[in-house]
Amino acid sequence: MTDYLDREQDKTFTKVYKQQTPDILTAFVQFDESVFQAEGREIPLKYRELIALAVGITTQCVYCIDGHSQRAVRAGANEAELAEAAWVATAIRAGGGFAHGRLGFKFGADAAAAGATASDAAAPAAAAPAHTAHTH
Repeated sequence: MTDYLDREQDKTFTKVYKQQTPDILTAFVQFDESVFQAEGREIPLKYRELIALAVGITTQCVYCIDGHSQRAVRAGANEAELAEAAWVATAIRAGGGFAHGRLGFKFGADAAAAGATASDAAAPAAAAPAHTAHTH
């Protein structure tokens, strides 16, 4: 992973944002600072950082994992909480695979029904198969 993540060298590329889109960079930094300000939010900072870590794990963003795991620890998170955040991310990612797998079945059934309908048009004497309802 060290070949991919270079904390010092990667930061030097921020200059492109500063040169090309300084207004957007400024707005983003202000937004990010507002979201992760230490006080004045309903969700304590430690939990916001653990949420951010879980999202980083889910999106597989090494920069988010790096930054938010360290910030979560600085905000009081322990190793067990980091582990649980990782498992939450894993469950959500797996759940997405499960749910999207059902879409594969749905689209496959639609294709089968469309294929049967097309063959029915070629043979008008055949009865059309019943289309099953899709539940989610």
